[in-house]
Amino acid sequence: MYLLFNYMGLSLMSIGYILLIAAIFIAGFIVVTYNSLIALIEAIRNNQKQIDIQLDRRFKVFESLINVVKKYMDYEQTTLKDVVALRNQAQQAKATGNEAARITAENKISDIASKINLVFEQYPQLKANENCMQLQEEIVTTENKLAYAKQALNDSIERYNANKKSFFTSMIVNLFQAKLNFDYPYWQLGEDKVAEQEKYTVKL
Repeated sequence: MYLLFNYMGLSLMSIGYILLIAAIFIAGFIVVTYNSLIALIEAIRNNQKQIDIQLDRRFKVFESLINVVKKYMDYEQTTLKDVVALRNQAQQAKATGNEAARITAENKISDIASKINLVFEQYPQLKANENCMQLQEEIVTTENKLAYAKQALNDSIERYNANKKSFFTSMIVNLFQAKLNFDYPYWQLGEDKVAEQEKYTVKL
């Protein structure tokens, strides 16, 4: 009888150890998964800030360009007028949390920026102005930086979505919905910019 109780005691103790180890493993998995998702979310937010920096930079350059071209042509009759209106739309959309509307407005500014050369071609005096040409070049440079910032954001969103939808990770996401479950919209890249990046990749 003593041996039986002793055996049962050892068995219960073994089961207790197994349960304790399992609990530690599960807790560790939850912590590691939670922290990895938080890291992915922070990466997305950082990439969003990088886009904001380029968007602000672009608009400041556009403002400078507008002030210069006013001396040479009727600004009110040009497509540059739309930049201010679109920027206001984007800012209002951002303030109300309408990210889709903001992206649409900012992408329309990108369309204007891509056609800025055509606008300048109509005004030879602008092409002869050193300030105009420098600002035009800065807009093109900023657009390139913006395109890569958008791609970086899209890539980080893709990594986050892939991780949070995996079988075990999705369970953790369901436990911490407010902290871990977000629906980030992708920034659309123009067809010309996509083709340019693909061509650049092929060269590499």
